[in-house]
Amino acid sequence: MQPKEYEQYVKKVTPTHNTPLNMCKAFLTGGIICTIGQWFTNIFLNNGLEKDAANAWTLLILIGSAIILTGLNIFPKIVTFGGAGALVPITGFANSVVAPAIEYKKEGHVFGIGCKIFTIAGPVILYGIFASWIAGILYWILNLAGVYWA
Repeated sequence: MQPKEYEQYVKKVTPTHNTPLNMCKAFLTGGIICTIGQWFTNIFLNNGLEKDAANAWTLLILIGSAIILTGLNIFPKIVTFGGAGALVPITGFANSVVAPAIEYKKEGHVFGIGCKIFTIAGPVILYGIFASWIAGILYWILNLAGVYWA
């Protein structure tokens, strides 16, 4: 294949992206997810729950909904449409934990679901815990050195 032919081939097979449209889709999708979450929070607050309890129940509903929609193969379609708008909220994290487990369920409970459930989310959890551990040690050392935080 000649260089010009190859360049034409690459142009032909390389997907094109409409960034403004993708941004609008992400904004719309994320906005809808967040609006639904706020709606649930308002319902819980109006029915007498304290703010922390209302927020906790809202998170449980959003996470549970994302898990169910992932299991029904609906959430991946939402992600295909909305991109980061669906992946950035807590629903995206729930999807990232459940999707590998669903994909490997045929391998069995231990080697399929058990091994693959944290394929994507595992590093996030690991580095989050590690970073908090390092921050705690630095805080402790600084306190020993006489540096106090307000």
